[in-house]
Amino acid sequence: QVRLVESGGGSVQSGGSLRLSCVANGYTPCMGWFRQAPEKEREGVAASRRDGRTSYADSVKGRFTISQDNAKNTVYLQMNSLKPEDTAMYYCAATSGWCDVPPLGARQYNFWGQGTQVTVSS
Repeated sequence: QVRLVESGGGSVQSGGSLRLSCVANGYTPCMGWFRQAPEKEREGVAASRRDGRTSYADSVKGRFTISQDNAKNTVYLQMNSLKPEDTAMYYCAATSGWCDVPPLGARQYNFWGQGTQVTVSS
């Protein structure tokens, strides 16, 4: 069982930046970041594979960057130019197996963190 622990959430004004971190206690071939706002479905934001391949949702392309430190089993999400619509609980997730394309679908992930809140004010 892989355990994931997120950190780095907080409150920021529109246009600001935050960096989320997620540490895994084991090997994770592919990892992703998801977010869920109140009364909305959970959506994939960004995903990465250990060899560096990445995927992004259209809504965050050019603003968010996902990266992995394989030695530390850690994935990061650098979020720049934040908007109020980015406000949500952000979750880290990991797959148990290799992924051809880092997935943005929640069903393809086996392990989930508890989440970290990101609030962007206008």
